Amino acid sequence: MSEDLSDSSKVIFELRDISKNFGGIKALNEVSLKIRHGERRAIIGPNGAGKTTLFNVISGELFPDEGEVRLFNQVLDKTPTRKRIHMGLGRTYQITNLFPELTVEENLFLAVKGTERRSLRVFKSWNKEKEKCDRAFEIARQVGVEKLFKTPIKELSYGDQRKLDLSLAIAGNPKLLLLDEPMAGLSRSDRPQIARLVSHLDPDITVIIIEHDIETAFSIVQNVTVLHMGSVIVQGRPEEIRNNEKVKKIYMGV
Repeated sequence: MSEDLSDSSKVIFELRDISKNFGGIKALNEVSLKIRHGERRAIIGPNGAGKTTLFNVISGELFPDEGEVRLFNQVLDKTPTRKRIHMGLGRTYQITNLFPELTVEENLFLAVKGTERRSLRVFKSWNKEKEKCDRAFEIARQVGVEKLFKTPIKELSYGDQRKLDLSLAIAGNPKLLLLDEPMAGLSRSDRPQIARLVSHLDPDITVIIIEHDIETAFSIVQNVTVLHMGSVIVQGRPEEIRNNEKVKKIYMGV
């Protein structure tokens, strides 16, 4: 089973034979991946498969021991995380990455302000920067937390905090967005809300998602990559992956 990547002109992101070792343990083993413009791709696999390590390599928090990471046909090599963000990379994390004492508005303003290349002089009359404040409110509206705009993060439900995580990632106008278990810690009733938010993201944003809730992930994406022990074992459409015997045995425990 292989992906249909006949139109290579649309490939905006690529991993070429990426390997990463930790003390002799191969966390990633010659992982190759191609993602096209506007694609929604899920990365799934059991705990220890290498999914978060893969995201850390993509985002620049780790550098591979072997192989290439290419974004918009540029080899990233030792490119630091901040420069990758300015190139159009955004990411959320498994654990919320918010300032609990600040309001939704202040967290979003920081995210919008943080996309600037010059120094971050945030609290010098920050609320007078109307364009950035307006942008912060628009992002809050997109993810449905505009009514909580003046509310401190510590007073939000966990579901609303996860929505805000997504809004912070959107604040940088990403072209490639990495979502690291956006459903983590959410109740079953909250998960459809996050799934809808992801589904309704700008179609020009390319999305790669790590998610343990397979059915939710499969409802969002067009293609799936399965990792096991640091290697890609199969790639394909959700329905192909769902019916793959190797996946059932290794990932689902069937």
